[in-house]
Amino acid sequence: MQKYSQNFDEDLDQSLNIREQLDKYLIKWHWFAIGIVFSLALAFLYIRYSVPQYSATASILVKDERKGGLASELSAFQDLGMLKNVKSNVDNEIEVIKSRTLIKKTVNDLGLNISYINEGRIKDGEIYYNCPIKVLFYKQNPKFYNEFHQLRVESVSSSTFNFFDGTTNLGTFKYGENIKYLEGYCTVIKNKLEKERTWDTFSIKVQVLPIEGVTDNYRSRLKVLALSKNTSVIELNFIDPIHFRAKDFLNTLVKNYNQDAIEGKNFIAENTSKFIEQRLRLISGELEGVEKDAETFKRTNRVTDITSEAGLFLENASEFEKREIETETQLKVVNTMMDYLKNAKNENLLPANILTSDVDASDVINQYNNLVLERNRLLKTAGEKNAMVLAIDKKIASLRSTVDASLQQLKRSLLIKKNDLAKQNALVEGRISQIPTQEKEFRVIARQQQVKEALYLYLLQKREETAISLAVTEPNAKVIDEATASSNPVSPNKMVVYLIAIVLGFLIPFGIIYLIHFLDTKLKSRLDIEKATTIPFLGDVPKSETPNELIHVSSRTSTAEAIRIVRTNLEFLLKDVADDKAKTIFLTSTFPKEGKTFISVNLASTIALSDKKVLLIGLDIRNPKIDSYLKLPNLGLTNYLSSSKNVTIDEYIVKIDNYTHFDVLPAGVIPPNPAELLMSKKVTALFEELKERYDYIIVDTAPVSLVTDTLIVAHLADAFIYVARANYLDKRMLKLPQQLYRESKLPNMSILINDTVTQKGYGYGYGYGYGYGYGVEVEKPSLLQRIKSIFTFK
Repeated sequence: MQKYSQNFDEDLDQSLNIREQLDKYLIKWHWFAIGIVFSLALAFLYIRYSVPQYSATASILVKDERKGGLASELSAFQDLGMLKNVKSNVDNEIEVIKSRTLIKKTVNDLGLNISYINEGRIKDGEIYYNCPIKVLFYKQNPKFYNEFHQLRVESVSSSTFNFFDGTTNLGTFKYGENIKYLEGYCTVIKNKLEKERTWDTFSIKVQVLPIEGVTDNYRSRLKVLALSKNTSVIELNFIDPIHFRAKDFLNTLVKNYNQDAIEGKNFIAENTSKFIEQRLRLISGELEGVEKDAETFKRTNRVTDITSEAGLFLENASEFEKREIETETQLKVVNTMMDYLKNAKNENLLPANILTSDVDASDVINQYNNLVLERNRLLKTAGEKNAMVLAIDKKIASLRSTVDASLQQLKRSLLIKKNDLAKQNALVEGRISQIPTQEKEFRVIARQQQVKEALYLYLLQKREETAISLAVTEPNAKVIDEATASSNPVSPNKMVVYLIAIVLGFLIPFGIIYLIHFLDTKLKSRLDIEKATTIPFLGDVPKSETPNELIHVSSRTSTAEAIRIVRTNLEFLLKDVADDKAKTIFLTSTFPKEGKTFISVNLASTIALSDKKVLLIGLDIRNPKIDSYLKLPNLGLTNYLSSSKNVTIDEYIVKIDNYTHFDVLPAGVIPPNPAELLMSKKVTALFEELKERYDYIIVDTAPVSLVTDTLIVAHLADAFIYVARANYLDKRMLKLPQQLYRESKLPNMSILINDTVTQKGYGYGYGYGYGYGYGVEVEKPSLLQRIKSIFTFK
């Protein structure tokens, strides 16, 4: 049962802790509402006055031999030297498309470095499509296009306009008229407009932007990506405030890219064509000279076909050489077989089918191998001494001698054949050496003639191929999809902007509240007490709207109900104290201004209303507050303790009007030796006397963190109420009451929170039930107070 109760308490504490954290933010729900509304308003203004951005996309298929891109109609000419260096791949082509040179050319072609801006009342709008005018510049210094210039064209009539350089009016001119401007001239012409929009009057700013800066700007907004690694399709994306301009930019960029590739290929082809023409002229002269040399040689030596007889001898020499090589090969095979036969054992087989020149020797070897195989089969079932095995061994030995004799005979015949072939070959070689020297000279001339002729024909062919490639040069990219722009802007995205606004409108107040709580170390609620101490919790008293009024029998405020709850809780705290004498209750705090005097006075008055005789004693003699709070004379306890005359305490006790059983003993005059005064035996005797006369004695003592007065008289108390003021006492100071409780320096100690806020958000147990059934007197705040509370953090 005890374990179940412990688990239940832990679950309850965890639930209350989560609820406390949530309530910190729920209590300031209006902060979130204001934050979200304000963020949405800013989002609306941002969307309203920001320049929308449109996205344009185009896709092209580039020729990439590695990925099988665009099929080339000129693939038959890939062996030309001019095409070896023009192979492309996707990565290289992407870098070419993104190059500053290509983008700068596109900017120049479209005149994108000149902006036309229509002046509006709130914001200016750039015009690209359907602009009423166009300004042309010529004969300007090249530096002109790398500087910023701002002009303004203001219509005067249908044929004239005012021309401004900045704010300087250069005069009134006619459309198409040459205007002297800087080092060159400019002309303003009218554009042909569509009927859907006409310009009766206008004032248009013309901005000439530095071409390099515009190029960098456009390059930064251009995205070129390969769709996948397995294809050569490239997607181009460009974002611009004007979707017509975005489309024109991409389409012109692709056109310039193809034109640049064509010009590059043509440049190579033209240079190749020039080289071929030069070589043709040179080879043509050399070929003509060689042909004349051949004609002169034949005429001088009176020959027509010298090579016929020489060819016959060469053919015979080749045949003899071939046969001689075959004979040498057979001889080496026979020698190898003879060596193998000398080293072979009975169980080893001899190589067969390698003597192609002697059938008899091959047959004998096959017979020998068959006997060896038969002997090996018998050995699997019989021993080497077996009669059949011994018989086969004799046959094998006999055949081995026969094989050796056959090989010796074959070797002798091969040597004879080899010598005969060598003699015949020497005879043919001698005949060849007798071929006339004229044949050798003629072969040199003929060889030169063939080389020159083949080279000449090849160059003629390549000249035609080069001419074809120049006529039908293919583009480097095929347009799959021309540039298309979205009809809706990609930025600002209304849904995303509003969603971010809502999130920020929620997060900013959340962060502020979290930061305030994180930095706020003040005591807030009962939970703070329970986290930092193990002191019994007596109750909490809400902030009083009438702190200077005593609780009376008809009081129905939340503060009065809280004091009544404290009175009830005290009965449980003092249940072990005998009823024959007064129950003495001391109140203290950590610092002054925590409300212990307020609690003391109202607790005493509340107990007195229950028909109990109550005495309130001001024991904070260094800083007395009860006399000023109740507007009593400055005479009391210290006067009695320091008096040497025979006086009674009754002379200093004051009865409170409208209360039957409520008496007060003020602190009196501040003494010079308060600690020594409280240590006197007269104090103890006084309390013994007063306990006989009252039911309850409520004592307002000094703060324990400043002086030792309270600890000096602590032994006189039946119970101690430690008052901690909410939103005033630093939570870190709760270590002090916890130490006093742990060391039992204050008997029967409990803790009370004063000046709490009667609302959700901090702890539990207050702000929900005070005055239940009594009609709590709560004054409805005014409109100004409610507005002020929205921006007040407590």
